[in-house]
Amino acid sequence: MNRERIIEYLRGENDIELFERSSAIRVQNVGTKVYLRGLIELSNICSRDCLYCGIRASNSCVQRYTLNNSQITEATKYAYQNGWGSVVVQSGEVRSQLFTQRVSDIIRVIKEVSNGKLAITLSCGEQSDEVYREWKEAGAERYLLRIESSNKELFEKIHPSSISFEHRLESIHTLQRLGYQTGSGVMIGLPFQTIENLADDLLWLRDNNIVMVGMGPYLEHHQTPLFAQESQYSRDERLKLTLRMIALLRILMPKINIASSTALSTLCSEARYLAMQIGANVLMPNITPNSERKHYNLYENKSSDLDLSRFDIAYNQTGASLAFIDPKSL
Repeated sequence: MNRERIIEYLRGENDIELFERSSAIRVQNVGTKVYLRGLIELSNICSRDCLYCGIRASNSCVQRYTLNNSQITEATKYAYQNGWGSVVVQSGEVRSQLFTQRVSDIIRVIKEVSNGKLAITLSCGEQSDEVYREWKEAGAERYLLRIESSNKELFEKIHPSSISFEHRLESIHTLQRLGYQTGSGVMIGLPFQTIENLADDLLWLRDNNIVMVGMGPYLEHHQTPLFAQESQYSRDERLKLTLRMIALLRILMPKINIASSTALSTLCSEARYLAMQIGANVLMPNITPNSERKHYNLYENKSSDLDLSRFDIAYNQTGASLAFIDPKSL
């Protein structure tokens, strides 16, 4: 599919055709399985000041926390005993010897508790080559580092000057070189963002050999600088764009893993289910302790509702690709 056709689909010229095609490609290439990855939000302490993020370093209203080993163990046991294949350890970005060692210890705890059965994905921001290597040697198999936008100008508009677009690219390529299964993703519906930017994001993901993708709609947080800059896309338009992006990515990259993000449910309670039907094949139920989960607010009004039983019904029937929502109603 060329760039011009991608742009046409992103503009909503034929959602029914797009979703039916992406659904069929999903079934043909990755089957009807839903892969569950338990999300552990390790800490909301962050040294970065990204202009869109609710846990940015400058936000003094955030109640900061870091999970202890007992909490990590309990979350891991839950994922392991329920037969899930992996966990995702996510945190704010901290670059220190203490943090590096803490994550290494957590990796070993997860491996010990699960008898080595749970795969581990890390999402802990930009780190040095040495840190990435240490975590890989400790047992982490996957790493998620979102590009957020493949357009340098837009990237710089949503990040402080201390965060370099070139360094983000270099970090992603380092992860690949070190042997991580490397994931990335973008925000959809940002202020300043064009449909053409989104088309280029999809092509960037394809051309950079990304093997797993987590992308979702941009959601505002009133305690961030970007909140003052209104998006040109309504929340409804962001929802539609995100679903189209997932469908198009499945067509462009038939065999990769694509997550259905929590942010989708914040816009529409049914959206995460539809995303699974039209292309996504990974869900990340949040298994962070409830006492701390409420403090990991990258954006406001984060949804935590997820009815896993619905997928047992939908994916025992390969013909149920558009069962929950008629795209014409979006």
